Amino acid sequence: MQGYFAILTFVLLIAMVIIRVRQLKKNEIKAFRFGELDKKDFVIIPFALLFFYLILSGVFDLPKLGDELFRNEIISWVGVGLCALGLLLFLFSLVSFGKSFRVGIDEEKPGELITTGVFAISRNPIYTAFGIILIGVFLILPNWILLLYVLAGFWLFNRQIRLEEASLKTLYGEKYEEYCNNVRRFL
Repeated sequence: MQGYFAILTFVLLIAMVIIRVRQLKKNEIKAFRFGELDKKDFVIIPFALLFFYLILSGVFDLPKLGDELFRNEIISWVGVGLCALGLLLFLFSLVSFGKSFRVGIDEEKPGELITTGVFAISRNPIYTAFGIILIGVFLILPNWILLLYVLAGFWLFNRQIRLEEASLKTLYGEKYEEYCNNVRRFL
C-alpha cells in the first residue's frame, strides 16, 4: 500500500510544477528555463523516467531492476510520512516563490529575491523537499538503485545550488549575501 504513496508523490510533484508553470505563463512569465543555461540539465530526464519506472516496478508486477535491501513495515510508513512532509514543503515553497518561481536558472527576468515564507528558514526549500521525498521513496521501496538515486540526488542538488547561488550573487549582490548570512542553505 505504501508504494502507491510513492507513485502519488511523484505524480503530485510533476502536477504542481506543471500547474505553476502554466499559471505563470498566463501572466506572460516564462518559468520553464530548464536547460537554457546548462545543456547538461537534459541528462536528468532519462534518470527521472528510470526513477519513476523503479517506483512503478516496485509496486506493480513489472520486471524489477535492483534487489530489495530490506523490508520493514514501520520504516515504510516513515517513508510515507517523509513523502507527505516533502510534498507540503514543496507546496509551501511554490506559494512562497510567487512569480519568481523558475525551473532552471533565469538571468534575463529572474523576478524578485524571495526571503519570506519558507525561504525565511531555508534558502533552498525546494531542494530540501526533493531530498526528503527521495529518502521517503527509498524507505518505502528500499532498492539499492533507489539508494544510488538518493546519493546522486544530493550530489546533483548541491551542484545546482552552487550554480544558482553564483547567479543570485551576480543578480542581487549584497542583498543576497546578507540573506545567505542569515538563512541556512537547507534546514
